[in-house]
Amino acid sequence: MKKTIFFVALLFISAASFGQILKPVKWSYASKKINDKEAVLLLKATIDDGWHIYSQTVPKNGPQPTSFSFQSSKAYQLSGKVIAAKPIVKHDPTFDMEVGYYKKSVVFQQKIKLTGNAPTVKGTLTYMVCNDKQCLPPEELTFSIAVK
Repeated sequence: MKKTIFFVALLFISAASFGQILKPVKWSYASKKINDKEAVLLLKATIDDGWHIYSQTVPKNGPQPTSFSFQSSKAYQLSGKVIAAKPIVKHDPTFDMEVGYYKKSVVFQQKIKLTGNAPTVKGTLTYMVCNDKQCLPPEELTFSIAVK
């Protein structure tokens, strides 16, 4: 009986150690007021060593680009498009094409015009993360950024 209990416990411990979920990208959010009428939203991806996420523009039939969707609100209006630093562009053997991507970290910025007091900007972002051995399925996250 003791051997059976020990075996079952060992089985659960080993299964738990193999069932770890990979999360190689951590997102953080902030805002910065430019003046009383404008602010910029900062969406930062911190990427584990050996991994990368793709830029906002990739060729057709390529990987999932990083994209952003903002909920509409009477308290703010989007001003222009989401911008980021210039990506690294190289041939990706997984997709057999030239693609832009980011390693280590990248900050995406979205300017907004303030039409109300202290809005909270909500939305979703979608991204795909890969390393030289595998790509994880695209992930969609919700975010909420207070503008103070």
